[in-house]
Formats: sequence, C-alpha cells, structure tokens
Amino acid sequence: MLTVSTVNVNGLRAAAKKGYLAWLAASQADVVCLQEVRAEEDQLADAVRVPDGWRAVYAPSLAAKGRAGVAVLTRGREPEEVPVGFGVPEFAGAGRYLEVDLPGVTVASLYLPSGEVGTARQEEKERFMAAFLPYLVELRGRAAAAGREVLVCGDWNIAHREADLRNWRANQGRAGFLPEERAWLSRVYAEAGYVDVVRALHPDVEGPYTWWTYRGRAFDADTGWRIDVIAGSPGLAARAAKAYVERAASHAERWSDHAPVTAVFDTKG
Repeated sequence: MLTVSTVNVNGLRAAAKKGYLAWLAASQADVVCLQEVRAEEDQLADAVRVPDGWRAVYAPSLAAKGRAGVAVLTRGREPEEVPVGFGVPEFAGAGRYLEVDLPGVTVASLYLPSGEVGTARQEEKERFMAAFLPYLVELRGRAAAAGREVLVCGDWNIAHREADLRNWRANQGRAGFLPEERAWLSRVYAEAGYVDVVRALHPDVEGPYTWWTYRGRAFDADTGWRIDVIAGSPGLAARAAKAYVERAASHAERWSDHAPVTAVFDTKG
C-alpha cells in the first residue's frame, strides 16, 4: 500500500508548536506534501526540518521571503529526482511547486496562488494556471511513457463544484469559485486526464471540506471549502482504496486552518 497525505500548514514553525509534529508522528503516510511552509530550511529546528524517520526536500519562496513554500517528506525513501518548479521563469523561485520521483510514481506538492478579484494577485493566479495546465499534460505524458504514475497534491485554491463549499451562492464572485477558475480545473480533469481521488470515491457528498476561516465559528459549523486535492493519473487513482480528510476533533485542536487530506493506494492492484 502507498499512503499519501497533503496539508497546507499555514506556517510550518507555527504548526509545529500547535500539533503538526504529533500528527506526523501518528501518521501512517509514506509521503507527506506540505504547502505554505513560510520558512527556509535554516530557519527550521532540526526536528521540524527533518523529522525522525523522514527525508525532506524543500522549495522555499525566493522572491517573497516568509511566503508560500512547499515541501515533500518521504518515509525511508530517497527520491530519485527532485525537480523544482515547472519550467516557467516567473514561478521558478516562487515556492509553489516541487516534485519527487519515487519508484514508479512522481509525487508533487502544489500551492496554487489564491488570487483576489480585481487585483494583481488574481492576474498572477491566471498566469500560473495558463502555464501550469500544459505542464500537467506534459507530466502525464512523460510519466506514462516511462511507465510511471503521477500524484499532484496540494492546495489548489479552487472549489470545483457547488458541493465543494458550504456557502457557494454567496461566493460566486469570489476568487476560488470563479467560473473561469472552475472551468480551468475541469480541464485539468478532462483534458489533462487527472482524477480527483477524494471526489471519485465520494461522488455525492457535500465536501468533505479541507479549509475553514479562523473568523467566527466557521469550523464548528463546518462552513468550509474543499480546496486541498490529491489529483492522480487514472491508473493509480483507480487503485485508491480510501481517501479522507483528517478533520480535527475540535477548533482548539487545529494546528492549521487547513486539514490534512490522505489517500491510500493499493499499488499491487
């Protein structure tokens, strides 16, 4: 079995103080993808940077210190290759994309820009999406030619369907649920051929949500968004035995505004 988890930690140093390390120690994951690390390796304590029993690779934001940043942790597996970025100069040092090549599978950690309607941040998000889709197509083709599978895990910052956020009517004009963003994610699935692993296993449910604002009582009321996704190549996605969101038991036990998303694959299937 191959177990993969992904989570936006909302600042790794802060998350480590609130419960991230305890979660990781209890996790059965073989691979963990992190987003919004917000730190360079030399700013992390050793126990956080490379937890016991893990190997870790980081891609911090070089352009905006203390922002973004992604990482991939592998348990006892030395990655064969560790490409950073996806070949577009604007995002090469943005701390938003990192791959690791493991035996038979490429696992990527993605932190897609969140955007904000009517601002330069939304324009950046649109440029990222426009450049990233062709790369996803290329990645799938390259992996298939080599007999490999692909998982792109992370904070995609787009709720694809109405079932992916609680208050969808009130958020129709907000970044993350814009028609053009949702259409782009549809192309990731239809044209690039990726499969939303959680949705494939839970096609008719609301959520399960992965992000809740810290404002008000959103978490307690489960007023959330499902924006953290494990997207897989069809061959591996078809072998997903289970996939779920590791929602904290209470607001007080949260160590990020996101919850981990975990999928278990039968690699011998």
